[in-house]
Amino acid sequence: MHTYDDAGLEILDGPECLRLLSSVPVGRLVFTQGGLPVVRLVAFCVDGDTIVFASDDCEWLRAAHRGDVVAFEVDDIDLERRHGWTVTAIGHLSAVPEGEAAELAGTAPSWLRLRDRQLIRLGTESVSGRRAH
Repeated sequence: MHTYDDAGLEILDGPECLRLLSSVPVGRLVFTQGGLPVVRLVAFCVDGDTIVFASDDCEWLRAAHRGDVVAFEVDDIDLERRHGWTVTAIGHLSAVPEGEAAELAGTAPSWLRLRDRQLIRLGTESVSGRRAH
């Protein structure tokens, strides 16, 4: 049984959002820097219900150590056929501990350069999505 919002878009449930989230290699990290919103493209992988990405950016590392709340968005849109989907996850950042980071780096997709970089995790406390048919 599908549910739809007022605009006629299908409302996706949590498991479907996580499945779609893990189907693309790049997403948009939305965070605050200097009191202003910032959006950055990041390569990532999904580990259970968390999002993991690597960074050597000092601002992101400080945000992870503070546990900042951020948003993360992925999508797949086919403009020609006029359908697609979008998923947004919201949660707190954290630094991935060294031992766990080594394990993740060994199992992550080859396109994601996790080795010798600090790993940051976004715990997905809220995930939502919509699909246009």
